[in-house]
Amino acid sequence: MTDDLRQSVEQTITNCLQQKLANYSPESKEMPFHHRLLGKDRMALFSFIHSLNTSFGTSIFEPAAIALANDRFIIAERQRTVGKYIFEATQSEITRIMNTLRTELTFSNKPDELAALKKTLSGEKIEVNFTKADLYLVDKKGGIWIFDLKSPKPNKGEFQGFKRTLLEWAGSIMLVDANADVHTLLAIPYNPYAPQPYERWTMKGLFDLRHEVMVAEEFWDFLGGNGCYDELLDCFERVGIIMRDEIDEYFKKFQV
Repeated sequence: MTDDLRQSVEQTITNCLQQKLANYSPESKEMPFHHRLLGKDRMALFSFIHSLNTSFGTSIFEPAAIALANDRFIIAERQRTVGKYIFEATQSEITRIMNTLRTELTFSNKPDELAALKKTLSGEKIEVNFTKADLYLVDKKGGIWIFDLKSPKPNKGEFQGFKRTLLEWAGSIMLVDANADVHTLLAIPYNPYAPQPYERWTMKGLFDLRHEVMVAEEFWDFLGGNGCYDELLDCFERVGIIMRDEIDEYFKKFQV
């Protein structure tokens, strides 16, 4: 990272955390047993961390990702509507692919799946309310990279929905440009199993891990260049150190 980019990322993290603190209100204000056992300030901090975890993607990861991507991509947007229409034949092919993958008798091959979708680009169009893309990037060669940022431990049912979304995004882009260089992927910001590899059993066979999933270093280094992941962790650490007194002071008010 350049010094300017590092400052931009750290300011993004700071702004997000300050905004979260400004708008925070404990979900449960009266927990007499917990409060007497652990203290109101600790319970308030616990509640805040839980609240932060549920919104970490939109509140912090997405803004940080955009700050990094702006330096390397000609378009970098968050919460982007990918498309509005898809060919009926494309939607039918996606259903066929999903049904095949659910049998667990075959493994996902994203290039083959995209090639199959490309053969369906004609006929009736249908309007679909697609899930918005968390990140929509266009590289300097015109390649389109669309990411769905996810928590590290979704369940199997959720993964099936994610897979369908990735195929629908690709189909919608192809409707506009059949020859588009489109990549639709899941991004998992960190690996909870580190230093072991990310091996979520619910992904087995359903996703093409080489072409469809980026985890931790692979994702952040793709956005910001080699070494970006470690530098990003340093940014979070510096912001945490700088804001520690402010955070401690904020939670003192919950002691009484």
